[in-house]
Amino acid sequence: MEPIRIDDADDPRIGEFRSIRERDLTGREGRFIAEGTVVLRMLAATHLRGGDFVAEKILLLENRVPGLAEILAEFPADVPVHVASSAVLDRIAGFHLHRGVLALGRRRQERTTAELIGGLPEQALVVACFGISNHDNIGSIFRNAAAFGADAVLLDGACCDPLYRKALRVSVGAVLSVPYARSGTTADILAALTEQRFAVWGLSPSGAVEIRDVPASGRMALITGTEGEGLPRDILSRIRTARIAQAPGLDSLNAATATGIALYEIAMAQGRL
Repeated sequence: MEPIRIDDADDPRIGEFRSIRERDLTGREGRFIAEGTVVLRMLAATHLRGGDFVAEKILLLENRVPGLAEILAEFPADVPVHVASSAVLDRIAGFHLHRGVLALGRRRQERTTAELIGGLPEQALVVACFGISNHDNIGSIFRNAAAFGADAVLLDGACCDPLYRKALRVSVGAVLSVPYARSGTTADILAALTEQRFAVWGLSPSGAVEIRDVPASGRMALITGTEGEGLPRDILSRIRTARIAQAPGLDSLNAATATGIALYEIAMAQGRL
């Protein structure tokens, strides 16, 4: 399909991309904005293999089209590609879009926590996040999960939506490749993990075991709490806990950094790396 030229920022055909900084599409019928070449490539891959996400339309800076030809060819012909000049694209987005690459995506299906966990293999590694509201941390946790071979990410209802544009960008598209569920409470997720025979480990500066000493088991779940406060005491009292050794002087590590370090150690113990 030939690219469709857009010369008017108010053209209704690209209305979903208008003022995206002020009105992110996340949460609106499962739609989201994918930004940048790497995320566009990930969206093409999941669309091609019939994954959880599909593209509805694409909007590009006109001079980016030749360099993206290989990626664009992976999308079905019925996904329209719109192009605009830099000035028009900036008026559409509401700010200077130096990457010049946007796509409107849609989550095709959502699974419950129980459905997602129930479909995992006998040897599995899961990351569960409780109350994480920072989009950078959510995006980084997904990136870590992909890097260390986690099978799924579980988010309680208090976590921010990983399909938010910034979280998706920070994850370098990993939100589109790592299966996840976002629903329920901390208690719901812990109950589901226990029912499916997961060894549950929570990260805490006061953890009982150093992370490198956590014994491997077939099904393992790593729990990360909200920034600053971490996991509540009543949760820590119900699960096994691990700490990450660090030099004195700091209270704790950033949630995403701590999760990445712990995932590496657990993935090594399980023989994933």
